[in-house]
Amino acid sequence: MYQSESLKINEQGHLEFGGCDTLSLAKEYQTPLYVMDEQVIRNNCKQYRQSMEECYGGHGLVLYASKAFSCKEMYRIAMEEGLGVDVVSGGELYTALSVGFPAEKICFHGNNKTKEELEMAVKTGVGYIVVDSREELSLLNAIAGERKVKQPILCRMKPGIDAHTHSFVQTGHIDCKFGTVLENGDSFDFAKLAAAQPNLTLLGVHCHVGSQIFDEKPFLLAAERMMDFVVQVREILGVTLKVLNLGGGYGIRYTEQDQPIAYGDYMKKISEAIKSIAHDRNVELPFILMEPGRSIVGEAGITLYTVGSVKKIPDVRTFVSVDGGMSDNPRYILYQAEYEMLLSNKAKEEKTASVTVAGKCCESGDLLGENVALQEAKAGDILAVLSTGAYNYSMASNYNRIPRAAVVMVKDGASRVIVRRESYEDLIRNDV
Repeated sequence: MYQSESLKINEQGHLEFGGCDTLSLAKEYQTPLYVMDEQVIRNNCKQYRQSMEECYGGHGLVLYASKAFSCKEMYRIAMEEGLGVDVVSGGELYTALSVGFPAEKICFHGNNKTKEELEMAVKTGVGYIVVDSREELSLLNAIAGERKVKQPILCRMKPGIDAHTHSFVQTGHIDCKFGTVLENGDSFDFAKLAAAQPNLTLLGVHCHVGSQIFDEKPFLLAAERMMDFVVQVREILGVTLKVLNLGGGYGIRYTEQDQPIAYGDYMKKISEAIKSIAHDRNVELPFILMEPGRSIVGEAGITLYTVGSVKKIPDVRTFVSVDGGMSDNPRYILYQAEYEMLLSNKAKEEKTASVTVAGKCCESGDLLGENVALQEAKAGDILAVLSTGAYNYSMASNYNRIPRAAVVMVKDGASRVIVRRESYEDLIRNDV
């Protein structure tokens, strides 16, 4: 088991998380169960906020990327820790606003926002709308005109960077559904068109190179290319882009092989590059926005399951089946994502087995991992999957009409429910 401020093995030989015995959590709240450590989340928020302050003074804002893990309590924490948020749907926006999150600190993304979503964003006074296409630009200008407001916008750009990560989470290269292309002049033409819209205020630009990245070079290259664009727009169009949103994508530790770079190191090197270009090219230093999500909540979460059956197929494999699966964690079936796993009630024991952890859905591909090192498992054991705080609850589904799991927040040995477990009644609530 990799070392973490949340994880420990107690005197009973059980896995503890956030000061809570995971066997006790499984018994009290049932499984599958998402468990989030509030202190780790708050510490990560503070680290990012402090790094932004050290690198840019008061000239920047950290936006928590909602898509990683979105619920009312997460927005309350982000608000209390002085962060803004980015949202990518009307549902995320609605949830943030429902707890009183300040709209001016919300950045609204999405490659195909609906008319209703844009109307909601303009009506509620969202601070930044990241415009992704010419069709959206025209629609948003009309909506803002109807409400007689000047809506602040950022233009989404692809800086042409191939980040070394899974192809499904690369977003900065030319063959990507997001934004306009920098290399062929499309981004410049788009910015020129955006600046001319009577009901919109072009504040700046946005880019995002991908997710789960461990190399600082893509981020540095993106910062340099975006700053070159800021200079180009000022020199040719006479427009000062006052905001630069560099996105997120910083990698976290899923297994012992993962070696994330400290967030502060990312921030420092990127800020040095931006300041150097601004100084050398005599342009105003933009207000910097950054959007960490996974790196705030990923390692702050684990998922607990109960083992149901163990099937040993000689000379083939051993299946350890649990009471969850792709309905609460689709990342293995999507990305072949690797996780560290262990049996909570046998945490002190050596991992002597190599198994395939299978879910309960009616799909052969419903797996949580293959060739997983694990203690010898039997029915009734509690399986813990580490680093599931990001993109697990948020991507969960009701496939096979399986109710979504509860989310419990732990801190200093205490626990509380922040998202209730769905009931069968919840599943049919909208049926007619």
